[in-house]
Amino acid sequence: MNFGCQNMVDPLCKVLIKHPRDAYQNQTTVNHQSTQLNYTGVPNFEKALADYESFKDLLESSGADVHFLPGDESTFLDSIYTHDPCIISNGGAILCAMREKERLSEPGTMEAYFKSINIPILGRIISPGILEGGDVVWIDEYTVAVGEGYRSNAEGIRQFRELLGKLVNEVISVPLPHWNGPDRCLHLMSNVSPIDHDLYLVYSRLLPVSFRQYLINRGIKLLEVPDEEYNSMGCNVLAVTPRKCIMIEGNPVTQGRLEAEKVKVHTYDGSEISLKGAGGPTCLTRPFLRSTA
Repeated sequence: MNFGCQNMVDPLCKVLIKHPRDAYQNQTTVNHQSTQLNYTGVPNFEKALADYESFKDLLESSGADVHFLPGDESTFLDSIYTHDPCIISNGGAILCAMREKERLSEPGTMEAYFKSINIPILGRIISPGILEGGDVVWIDEYTVAVGEGYRSNAEGIRQFRELLGKLVNEVISVPLPHWNGPDRCLHLMSNVSPIDHDLYLVYSRLLPVSFRQYLINRGIKLLEVPDEEYNSMGCNVLAVTPRKCIMIEGNPVTQGRLEAEKVKVHTYDGSEISLKGAGGPTCLTRPFLRSTA
């Protein structure tokens, strides 16, 4: 098969990304849209291009086959975060329903691309359901957790469960806190990053006790992100193979805790492409094939 991604740590084989030259277009567009999208700062277009090349090189050096989502006039800056508009199951792509109006067209661009490379579309989430990829955490091939909050609701999770059918045994709804309100992006993956099948990076202060205990009862060791590295996205880490990951530079405590667990850590400058738009390395990537061999 040329697709299948019902896990988050096995070797990354194929991944879809969108270069800022296609998502951002130019500095004028960035200046206008970053305020509209509640960015914490205005990205520098030229630096974003250079930083993204370094990020792309890390993906390619891991052995991943990197695919590029084309530019589209209907999308905004946030389309650089390709993780959110769809979910890849072993039965095909599930197109999400985005909460923000500026992102409503993104699932359609994903659909067109995946059809062009012969990846089937299993289905789509429809209104009043909303669901975003950043809320979906595969615990194992047959168990998936979904954050229920401002970005994914109960109806979206119900439709997701129905579309998956016999591909999974359990879909766990994980309630998310209000935190900084509906206008700020908080996904389940803002607080949980699988590093290996038995090792997760977490920010426990924003996790329900029941879900945190569930992970522990499954034999998963939890590494805590310190408070001072949460806003710098220390908890948003992409596993490219078990115990090998990519994270934003500038989170030395979190990086040290990972390395103490024999995790190989690669870092990139996320000042323009990650921190200002609140999208780390997981957000920047849509894995669509991981090897279980």
